[in-house]
Amino acid sequence: QVQLLESGGGLVQAGGSLSLSCEASGIDFKLNTMGWYRQKAGKLREPVAVISSGGDVDYAESVKGRVTMSRDVAKNTLHLQMNNLKAEDTAVYYCNVDGEKIEGGVRYVYDHWGQGTQVTVSS
Repeated sequence: QVQLLESGGGLVQAGGSLSLSCEASGIDFKLNTMGWYRQKAGKLREPVAVISSGGDVDYAESVKGRVTMSRDVAKNTLHLQMNNLKAEDTAVYYCNVDGEKIEGGVRYVYDHWGQGTQVTVSS
């Protein structure tokens, strides 16, 4: 059973920094992407940073230059370092993994989400 254990988050003043971590376990399929998404109040969930299986990271325009994502492949752990936080970064942040495997000629697709962690930036 896939589990995504998120940690970090909390309350920080504008201009401050926070670090989020996501430890994935129970993954028995080929990972396509891992990433962090966020959902602001009343808005749709949106990607913050997504890393492909090849290691390329795609950052949202709104966080470029302020956010760095890294991955520990051996531990299946994702880290998100957020600096110079702004009030508009306030959201619930979710870890996501997606992937696939072919078993018995059948292709299975997987898409898992963490429980979410609140990030609040006070202005």
